[in-house]
Parts: sequence; C-alpha cells; structure tokens
Amino acid sequence: MFGLGTTELIIVLVIVVVLFGASRLPRIGSGIGEAIKNFRNSTSDSRELEDAPKNKTD
Repeated sequence: MFGLGTTELIIVLVIVVVLFGASRLPRIGSGIGEAIKNFRNSTSDSRELEDAPKNKTD
C-alpha cells in the first residue's frame, strides 16, 4: 500500500496521534470518510452523465 511497510504505517499512526491527540481522531476520521464518500458520489454521477444516451436533434 503506497510502498509503506507495517513499521512505517505504525510510525505514521503514532505521529498522527501525537500531533492531533486521541480525542480529535474520531472527528478527523469521519471528516476524511465524508470527503471520500462525496468524491465517490461525484465521480459516479459524472460516469452516469457520460453513459447516458445522447439525443440527436436533426
């Protein structure tokens, strides 16, 4: 995953906990989850528009 091993992921997690504190992590996680959800919804909406049949008015 992104070229990171288990040790590197643990180090990153420890740094995040130290910087933000354990009490703020749930809010940060839900914010990131909401952003990913919105991104997926917007990309699926654009795919639906591309797949929609185009009406010719000749």
